[in-house]
Parts: sequence; C-alpha cells; structure tokens
Amino acid sequence: MSQAKLDGSKSEGGASFSEAARAAVEALLAPVDAELTRRYPGDDGSRQPVHTVYVPADAFAADTVRSWGAQALAAFDAHAATPAQLALALGVADDELLADVHARVRAKLEREPVEDLRIDFEDGYGPRPDAEEDAAAVRAAQLVAAAAVADGTAPPYIGIRIKCMEAAVRDRGIRTLELFLATLLAEGGLPAGLVLTLPKVTYAEQVTALVRLLADFEQRAGLPAGRIGFEIQIETTQAILGADGRATVARMIEAAEGRATGLHYGTFDYSASCGVGAAYQSMDHPVADHAKAVMQVAAAGTGVRLSDGSTNVVPTGPTAQVHAAWKLHHDLVRRSLARAYYQGWDMHPAHLPTRYVAVYSFYREGLAAASARLAAYVAKAGGDVMDEPATARALSGYLLRGLDCGAVDPAEVTELTGLDRKQLDALAGR
Repeated sequence: MSQAKLDGSKSEGGASFSEAARAAVEALLAPVDAELTRRYPGDDGSRQPVHTVYVPADAFAADTVRSWGAQALAAFDAHAATPAQLALALGVADDELLADVHARVRAKLEREPVEDLRIDFEDGYGPRPDAEEDAAAVRAAQLVAAAAVADGTAPPYIGIRIKCMEAAVRDRGIRTLELFLATLLAEGGLPAGLVLTLPKVTYAEQVTALVRLLADFEQRAGLPAGRIGFEIQIETTQAILGADGRATVARMIEAAEGRATGLHYGTFDYSASCGVGAAYQSMDHPVADHAKAVMQVAAAGTGVRLSDGSTNVVPTGPTAQVHAAWKLHHDLVRRSLARAYYQGWDMHPAHLPTRYVAVYSFYREGLAAASARLAAYVAKAGGDVMDEPATARALSGYLLRGLDCGAVDPAEVTELTGLDRKQLDALAGR
C-alpha cells in the first residue's frame, strides 16, 4: 500500500477513512495503549534464579551457603560419583550428554551452590518471644550485609520471609521486616539482590498493606520510590479464587503497584487448604496444576515471575533411599520446567544435585534444536519449523536462562546461533 493511501487519500474505489474517524480511533485506544504498557511491561531481563533455598532464621549463619554446597557435594560424591551412578539413580541413559551434565553440576556445586536464599521467619521459624525474634532479625540483616555488601559471598539473591498479614501475627511480621531493613541500611545499604517474601496471602488488601509500609519506609529512609519489591506466596485457596468468583491472584498483582517480583506456589499449605491428604500432597497433584495454571495466566506479560514449590521427601539414608528421593525430585523439577515454571524451592542440601541435574539436562538437551530454529528465524531461512516472533522470543529466553544458570556457555550459543548476549536480549524483548 502506498504512503499516500496510508496518509488518508482515497482508495481505488473512491472511498477512504476520514481523519475524524482515525482521530476517534486514536482517542478510543490511547487509554488502552497506556493500560497495556502499565500492566504488561514484560520481563525486565534480569536473571531469574533456578531455585530458592529456605533456611530457618535461627539456623542461618555466615557459612550457610558454603555449608549447603559442601553437603550437596558430599551427597553427590557418595551416591552419584560417576555419570553411570547418576544414570542408575535417575533411570536415564548413561551417555555423553549426562557425562557433560555430571561434570557441570559438580562445578556448579563448588562455584555457586545456592542462587537464591530466603531466611525464614515464618513456618520454618515459628512463634518465638519478641526479644528473640528481634535479635534474630537484626542478626540476619548483619550477616546478609556482611556477605552481600562487605565481602561479596552472598548468593545472587537473598532476603527474608516474614510472617503473614493476618491479625494474629501481623504486628510481629511488620516488626521483623522493619528491623531487618533498618539494620541493612545501617550496615551499608540494601543489597542489589534483596528479596522479601509475603506468605499466606488471602486478600489483595494484604498486599496493599505491605506496599504502603514499604513506600513509607522508602520515603523516610530517602530511598527511591519502588526500590523494595517482594514475592507473593500462593498458599491458600482464597488466593486463587475469591468469594466473588474472581481470580484473586490477578488482583494481588495489581495491588502490588509494580512491586511484585514473583508468585511462589506453596505446595503443602495449598494442598491442605483443598483438603488433600498428607500422603498425596505434591507438586504434581491436580489441585496444584490448577492453581499454577491460574497463576501463570495472571502473571503472563506482567514481568512477575513464577516459582513452583518443593518436595518434602529428603534424599538421606542408604544409597537406594537417596536414589529414590533423587528420582522423584528430578522428575518433578523436569515436569515444572516443561510447564514454564523455571524456579522452585529446595529444602535440603541433598536436593541441590538433582535440581541442577534436571535444570542442566533441560537446557543442554534442547540447545542444538533451539539454536537452529533461532538461527533460521534470524536468517529468514525457514527450516523444518516456521516460527513466529513470539516463538523467537521464547527460544531466546530459553537460551538466556541456560546461560544465566551455567547450563550452557556463551561461546557455544554464539557458535550455534551467530548471536551474542545483547542480540539474544533484543530478540527476547528485554
């Protein structure tokens, strides 16, 4: 179509859209355009951790990350010292890919065993005398500041889970948050990877309450507005479906006013709230799949990330018992990854080997195919699959996630795709 026709000249049939009609369309859709931009900004391009490790506040120490890494390596070496032993544990093929994954996972456990750490003042900590929790909140902040600000030994992401906003524990949770943040400021400032977690949310107003507190703290501390974000834990049925029949989780994202960084599924609390018996509470139960599907749709395009829950089957004891727990964990993590839940919770050091084996296998198995499809898309060369721009974004995002966690290397991605990190970011819409 010629530029003249785009500018409003008559078409070959002698008719055209009037300038008034076009102006009316612009006036009608301008608020919609603004709303789409506000509500659906997309991913911010920062690294998403593959997991969150939970440690009770009273058990958190300066060497927690190092200790978890050492325990994870000890379990790996004791029960899967070779690729063949790992293949036996997981019921997979002992091949060249697994040998590569085995070596990469061992290096990961030595280099960066924990990507995200949450110091738990909620279920993992429980009710304590006020003086005891006050001291624990200050101590946690001092340790975080020492690791994140002073010596750089903290994981990329670190923070606390406070008690929820329900009346019985609200004051205690607010007090702990206040002490933790104030101490961080006094010890050198808020770390770049600071993450807060709000559990057991049932009403959007509880999210609004935390927003108001954080905004007040930022103003009084001279921090930029919106500096402090937080995750919302989805652990109750009311968080998925409200009494009015609406999807509450979408209202919670809106109530966060841009501060929500993630939605984390709470396997056991949510399953229990649905009446699921203890023996059947799992990440792959139908009630879990329903909740996570609702979370996924609510978060799509908003920049709010998703995290699956955990398994409570701990890989300890004799080798056969460890292997059984590892296979369960590995298969659950792979299931989550296939469903676009790229993060989950790990509750024990011996879960780390299978977390990384599952994640690394997921990205390395699909590396060649994803790279070929993306290269063909960029070259407009077609290939076996004709991909759309949305799929190119997904392919780029897949490769970027693999790069971020160390499953794939920049050089091999560039060799396979002809693209560097900056170009991948652009294709991913970052």
